[in-house]
Amino acid sequence: MSRATYHFTSESVSEGHPDKVADRISDEIVDLYFRSSTKAGMDPADVRVAAETLTTTNKVIIAGETRGLGVTNKEVEAVTRSAIKDIGYEQDGFHHENVDVQILLHAQSVDIADGVDLGKGTHKDEGAGDQGIMFGYASNEVKGALMPAPIYYSHRILQKLSEARHSNAIEGLEPDAKSQVSVRYKNGVPTEISSIVLSTQH
Repeated sequence: MSRATYHFTSESVSEGHPDKVADRISDEIVDLYFRSSTKAGMDPADVRVAAETLTTTNKVIIAGETRGLGVTNKEVEAVTRSAIKDIGYEQDGFHHENVDVQILLHAQSVDIADGVDLGKGTHKDEGAGDQGIMFGYASNEVKGALMPAPIYYSHRILQKLSEARHSNAIEGLEPDAKSQVSVRYKNGVPTEISSIVLSTQH
């Protein structure tokens, strides 16, 4: 297999893609909970946030379980609108000022909390609030990038596009964009970029 010639394609999406908007909002909520809870005197190790975000036309729905102190729904809504504004959504159908933000966060299940808290389960180190499967690896295909060439170049294209949008170097660009880069490999080594596809909202 390593001696075969083949093409490998990777895709990247911009900060304005609905998936990335949802990720950004969830990240902001996690940061808010840690910031507010530790300020209120809570041990950071005791803060728990599982915030799932869905975005669609004129609506953001935030659901999940949390454990923290000093966080209000008003603050959650504020960081949500701030994130949308920072990304650059100011258009009909999705505007940071008038998008409908629905917050369905509730306290973490007592059963889950008891199983996760250090020293409170059957075994001292027992407990996980959630689980998932992830994979990845570091690569030396692109010097200093530590990632495979197709995804590296897909990311870089969108980074440059985002810079052009935020600086208004290219007028009329909107936040949502996607890139795909295909790289030709021979003997396991990238030899050329065989195709680039870039789509952007404008």
